[in-house]
Formats: sequence, structure tokens, C-alpha cells
Amino acid sequence: MSQSLSISKHAAADAADHSPQQYLTFSLGGEVFALGILNVKEIIEFGQITEIPMMPAFIRGVINLRGAVVPVIDLSARFGGSGSTVSRRTCIVIVELGDGEERQDLGVIVDAVNEVLEIPRADIEPPPSFGARIRADFIQGMGKVDGHFVIILNVERVLSTEEITLLASMNGDTSAGEEQ
Repeated sequence: MSQSLSISKHAAADAADHSPQQYLTFSLGGEVFALGILNVKEIIEFGQITEIPMMPAFIRGVINLRGAVVPVIDLSARFGGSGSTVSRRTCIVIVELGDGEERQDLGVIVDAVNEVLEIPRADIEPPPSFGARIRADFIQGMGKVDGHFVIILNVERVLSTEEITLLASMNGDTSAGEEQ
């Protein structure tokens, strides 16, 4: 009996490996990107962002989301480009990061939200080692959808709170050696 139980566990694991994953797709700078739907908490319309001085350029500021302070990141600037140009389709995707007790909500500015897609694991290629406009460690994979590639982001890397905190502290320390 235990052998049949272990076989069915393996069969379930194999089925999970081949089952399609759901992704929220969005446009940014003319390219289509995707985030795992399990990380997406909600999508809100672009609104008032309170700027915070001495932050890296890709941190646009914070918003008040039902009483909580949520940092907002401009993905276009995070990828090394210029900041996003706000249009009527610009949205903020609220993403939840972290494990267990340590949960952090972050807002991500995108040009437009497209749709939720199911992409079978068999249709996801490994990230390219060169040639992408963004850092290779930001890319989890390349999903094939209707003959086109969708860049699946590694949300934990792109929105790494440790890296963002380090960059913010380095940016804030520019006056550390100056005398007044």
C-alpha cells in the first residue's frame, strides 16, 4: 500500500511540473512581460505617489493603500531605462513578496495590464545568457505564446527588498563625508 501511495505522489508531482502556470502579462516599453499570478495581490489605477527624497531613480515613492504605506517601483527605470511615461492605461500592480511572517507589498508601475495567461511549463524556455535589455538574473524564463516570447520575470530578484534597501542606503550616503 505504501508503494502505491509513493507512486501516486510522484504522479502528482509530475502532473504539477507539466501543468500550466498562470501569469499576469503587461506591457512595458513596447515589450510584453509576465509575473506569476500568485505574487499579484491586486491592480490599481495610477494615482498620487508621494516622492521620498534621496531614493534611487526607480523608486518613484509611496502610496497609501487602505492605510498601509506601499513603496512604488518604476520597472522601466529599474531595468536601466528612463522612467515610465504615465498614460491613461498606466497601472500599479501590487505584488506581495516574502515567505511566512515577512510579507512585503510593493507597487510596480506598468504601461498597461494585458491579460492572465496559462503557459504550460513545456512552453517556457530558460532565460537567454545574453542579448536581453534587462539583467539576466531578472528573467525566470521565456514563455512561448502564439509564436511570440513573453519575458517571465523573476519577481524575487527584480523586487529584491535587500538590493533595493542597499541601493537606497548607498544613494543616501552621498553626503556622508561632507562637512557643514
